[in-house]
Amino acid sequence: MRILLIEDDTMIGKAVRQGLADAGFTVDWVQDGRAAELALAQGVHHLAILDLGLPRKDGMVVLQELRARGSQLPVMVITARDAVGDRIAGLNAGADDYVLKPFDLDELVARVRALLRRHAGSAAPVHTVGPLRLDPVRREVSLRGEPVHLSAREFALLEALMRRPGAVLSREALEESVYGWQDELASNAVEVHLHHLRKKLGAGVIRNVRGVGYRLAVDTPPEAP
Repeated sequence: MRILLIEDDTMIGKAVRQGLADAGFTVDWVQDGRAAELALAQGVHHLAILDLGLPRKDGMVVLQELRARGSQLPVMVITARDAVGDRIAGLNAGADDYVLKPFDLDELVARVRALLRRHAGSAAPVHTVGPLRLDPVRREVSLRGEPVHLSAREFALLEALMRRPGAVLSREALEESVYGWQDELASNAVEVHLHHLRKKLGAGVIRNVRGVGYRLAVDTPPEAP
């Protein structure tokens, strides 16, 4: 899942981005309110972590305007504003969780996962295609009932394909699902991850549509790896 981190403090931002990446999330990091607006407008993220004390545009205003546009994106506020009135204002503005600085990184990751589970609610987030099953919140994959262990980027790539089974996704679209804006990207990175997925899931699971992209097979069941 892709998370937008909006934090102007470089030390905190680096630590949170690394902690979330280690937990298997794809993370985009911006450092001011205007950049946050542009990133949020793309609609590619599953959750935003928002600092309130941002340059160029206050985080509270960013949150209020996001909700005014009707966005239901889960937003976790992280801030040093610890007055009760500030917490109430943040929640009333549309924050789904409110975390005070300083915070424990492991707790923050756990709260991100909990917020994603709550937001999924009745939306049936588990994806099933034939004998292949993927739970994006619990980060579990199984094939014919047996667990399959994937790297974080293999998981993100498979999730992108399973969200649109049968649809052809370009390499560029898959890159956006797997890599954050700040990540360095090798020219054959997606192909390498696809190769590893095919070894783990079976050669027939992911098909190459020459000159267009890749799709998850839905017409035939995956072969045993």
